[in-house]
Amino acid sequence: MALGANLDDPQAQIRCALRTLAALPETRLVRESSLYRNPAVGCRGQPDFVNAVAMVETRLAPRELLEQLLAIERAHGRVRDFPNAPRTLDLDIVLYGELQLHEPGLTVPHPRMLERAFVLVPLAEIAPDAVVPGRGRVADLVRAVDASGLVKLPDAGA
Repeated sequence: MALGANLDDPQAQIRCALRTLAALPETRLVRESSLYRNPAVGCRGQPDFVNAVAMVETRLAPRELLEQLLAIERAHGRVRDFPNAPRTLDLDIVLYGELQLHEPGLTVPHPRMLERAFVLVPLAEIAPDAVVPGRGRVADLVRAVDASGLVKLPDAGA
């Protein structure tokens, strides 16, 4: 899953969200990427984002997992004022194994993940051999994305 934040100490928001993900029922945090800073996409004039990707193993169904992620966002003060608004926390399911799912409010793989260096670069860091159904290996897909605005942040001993 992808994590992002650009308000209220984004690095702390991401680190706290990772701990919360690890505590979800029937879920285990397997791996987490480095943190990356990048300019906001879609709405100019807002602070840069901090992003990361986490790999989890879960027995939660995709919809159940999404509901848990939305609850975590709300607990972090997420407000959905308008599309691409600044946010305290954004959690997205980008892949769910090899599942392809299209239902209201939930599409897996995430429909814009292949356009987003802030998803593909950290995903390639932790799971280069992961496969995006119908598209290919992450290690191959990451070469096609413009990562020029992405900056890997120093490890703060998370």
